[in-house]
Amino acid sequence: MSDATPSLAGVVALITGAGMRLGKAMAQALAARGADVVVHYHRSAEGANQTLSAVEALGRRAWPVQADLGKSDQAEGLFSRAIAAAGAPVDILINSASFFESSRITTVSIEDILANLQVHAFAPLLLSRALAAQGRPGRIINLLDTRIVDYDREHAAYHLSKRMLFTLTRMLALELAPQVSVNAIAPGAILPAAGATPEQFEQLAQAAPLARVGSPDDIIKAILFLLDSPFITGQVIFVDGGRHMRGNVYG
Repeated sequence: MSDATPSLAGVVALITGAGMRLGKAMAQALAARGADVVVHYHRSAEGANQTLSAVEALGRRAWPVQADLGKSDQAEGLFSRAIAAAGAPVDILINSASFFESSRITTVSIEDILANLQVHAFAPLLLSRALAAQGRPGRIINLLDTRIVDYDREHAAYHLSKRMLFTLTRMLALELAPQVSVNAIAPGAILPAAGATPEQFEQLAQAAPLARVGSPDDIIKAILFLLDSPFITGQVIFVDGGRHMRGNVYG
């Protein structure tokens, strides 16, 4: 066994939602390992430009591609546009783009449910099928949420869509094998929600057995572990300080 850090040199990665938060951190981490990155964004053009600069500062190439994943035609066209921008096939797909809006199952509209499903489930499915259609080895990592094993009553539409992405992860791992591996990461308290105070964010530590919140670096380590592990597929890694085990020890 070698202790050398595996290289991603020559690899092209498409990261959705790479203009902000975890997507931006993942783009920089993969670039640091030698990957070139297609930076997808929707409205965060300024953030995408910052990601591009960060990737290029690491000596790698980066290309911005704008698309509204809430629209099937744009989601389906994103992959071919990524290939055209990079001038090469896409080897790694990370489905990170997300939004997080409040809704209750007793009042949520069908339109809100469909909007969440489109971005969090249908778009990753379309992109995953496009990667597989290249007919070459590839890796897919989906971003879930530790709350998929609990009941998040304040975000019903979001919860339903992430549960579907979990199921799609398992189904695609079987259907796209043996050339493509499909795994997922379920973050816990990693970054504060929009509008949350530092104090409110730190309170989330109480829900985790490890009694602390995480950081983007915790997600990066899990991403790199999966990329360095070609014999793993169909798995979900919970990066949440053990929160998913509360009341679910044998689940």
